[in-house]
Amino acid sequence: MSTPYPFTAIVGQDDLRLALLLNAVSPAVGGVLVRGEKGTAKSTAVRALASLLPEVATVTGCRFSCAPHAPDPGCPDGPHEPGPATDRPARMVELPVGASEDRLVGALDIERALADGVKAFEPGLLADAHRGILYVDEVNLLHDHLVDLLLDAAAMGASYVEREGVSVRHAARFLLVGTMNPEEGELRPQLLDRFGLTVEVTASREPEQRVAVVKRRLAYDDAPGAFAERWAGDESALRERIVAARALLPEVRLGDGALLRIAAACAAFEVDGMRADIVMARTATALAAWAGRRDVRAEDVRQAALLALPHRRRRNPFDAPGLDEDKLDEVLDGFGPDEPEPEPEPPAAQDCAPDEEEPDPDPDGPEGPDDGGPGGGPGAPPPPRDDAAAPDSAGTDPGDAPRPTEAPDAPAGQPVGVAPEQPAAAASEAFRTRTLTVPGLGEGAAGRRSRARTEHGRTTGDRRPRGALTKLHLSATVRAAAPHQRARGRSGPGLLVRRDDLRQATREGREGNLVLFAVDASGSMAARRRMSAVKGAVLSLLLDAYQRRDKVGLVTFRGADAALALPPTSSVDTAATRLASLATGGRTPLAAGLLRAREVLRVERLRDPARRALLVVVTDGRATGGVEPVRRASRAAGLLAADGVASVVVDCESGPVRLGLAGRLAADLGGTPVTLEELRADALAGLVKDVRGAAGARGRVA
Repeated sequence: MSTPYPFTAIVGQDDLRLALLLNAVSPAVGGVLVRGEKGTAKSTAVRALASLLPEVATVTGCRFSCAPHAPDPGCPDGPHEPGPATDRPARMVELPVGASEDRLVGALDIERALADGVKAFEPGLLADAHRGILYVDEVNLLHDHLVDLLLDAAAMGASYVEREGVSVRHAARFLLVGTMNPEEGELRPQLLDRFGLTVEVTASREPEQRVAVVKRRLAYDDAPGAFAERWAGDESALRERIVAARALLPEVRLGDGALLRIAAACAAFEVDGMRADIVMARTATALAAWAGRRDVRAEDVRQAALLALPHRRRRNPFDAPGLDEDKLDEVLDGFGPDEPEPEPEPPAAQDCAPDEEEPDPDPDGPEGPDDGGPGGGPGAPPPPRDDAAAPDSAGTDPGDAPRPTEAPDAPAGQPVGVAPEQPAAAASEAFRTRTLTVPGLGEGAAGRRSRARTEHGRTTGDRRPRGALTKLHLSATVRAAAPHQRARGRSGPGLLVRRDDLRQATREGREGNLVLFAVDASGSMAARRRMSAVKGAVLSLLLDAYQRRDKVGLVTFRGADAALALPPTSSVDTAATRLASLATGGRTPLAAGLLRAREVLRVERLRDPARRALLVVVTDGRATGGVEPVRRASRAAGLLAADGVASVVVDCESGPVRLGLAGRLAADLGGTPVTLEELRADALAGLVKDVRGAAGARGRVA
């Protein structure tokens, strides 16, 4: 077994360390969700926490970690007779994103259950994590059916396995810890609310801290055992402090003043339900115990709000996560000072870890082996920022200020590649889209939009299993086994089942889709108007995609080339940022835009061949720049048509004289043309639905 990186050797990340330690003191807080960019000590800190937890006393021989003083009466290994207990280290169980349902909840031996009526049950990860930590890396990428199982177990404190009338139940109370990179998509609101606390982590911008990270990482890689031994004293001291805080926790008094502050903060930020109030109360109590106090203070309530409310406050998915600290201070200051504290606070009570003996560039302490960054814990200064020098989130240089006026297309003598810009157009108001579905039966990624063959959903038939049996079709299995009972010598009531008799259930569920917009971003007020409408439509579809597990992308073409402004994604925050900074101006390289869209779709097909896509081209059909631009655009459209891409062309041409170029482009694409007047929010959403239906019909004919 590899030597884990010491928790006390993590540099900075005060909020992250504090949130994990509070859950170690009081598991009732409900776990931690760690949001942040890659390489910020998320996984390192979580894995290091397990070694700090006190040992767990279990019934000897129980696979489900029943407590000796209060064994689970429904334990599959029970009933348990009084006897000696076994102490074992607290477990940290990792749930892989691609895990199967059987691996999570456990599996029944279907053959023995049918033939002998025996509940032969193999425990899963939920059983292993009971009374320990269940860690999910990249939790936002977890499949929906696994999320549903986690929600049920977290809500009931038990796991239920139901298979064709055979059921098993066992206790499953665990500390849920998840990490995620918001750029890869958001988390379902139901699961998000199950995490007691959330923290945002970033890498340090201080050279001294980054040096400390590298030095400790290199020292750990060279000699993990020696490095861990170097920090063994600090680890032991921190472990003892956790035990002391756990012992003090029942004596902490949560007064009415603290409860009023908690209720006022939750009401001010309009959080849904009462879970936030309960989590804040438990967190504030754990903070007081961690500080060695028996009374909850105002600063405990404030810190609890910063950890428990950001992911629960009511917000549009386009809004950036976080909490307005000025508003929080205003709410809490309205209650006046705390009551006099009868006992003094021990020195250094707010530190997250024992003081270090060795000199270090980072006075706040250590960092993980693969990353680092300053935290925002109690008493910690805010991380340094250099907004003036940093590029914005859309990847544009703040020094490239947009020009206020430009011609719709650059003059013929303008150098190739120079695209005059106009200020980015604001998106029109977002709207709720109609349900967009692709007719027919696909086999794409799990989602909530179009019909598809999936591992989960409504049973529609049966087949012989390919590999391990996961979903038994009971009636089909009985029908397959029944004719052979006399030949197999059956003499009793049991049904004699062989491997060849088993039948796998085929199921129908929902899949997610990809909508790729190719938008003409050339200059002129008309382009700005259509960009505003298109941005509103894309943002609306993004919101719908967030709810239905879809992917949406955006290609723009202007000047001399095309760019992928928004890679196919389900991350609403990233999408909104990219769209807000999208500029217009320059010529209209239509062929480049179509070819770039084709390349994006080609790459996406390689990544996920089963995900069906729709291309929406927003243009007036005009092509300028280069040699024979119109003919090159027609050839590019023909390539997309040959690939079988379903498409629609939104005609942005205006004025009394119309050339009908967009209609010709639609014919080349084998798609459907619509006019600019039809580019209203509800019309565009309906159009996507109609074209998807036409594409599905063509697929059925083929």
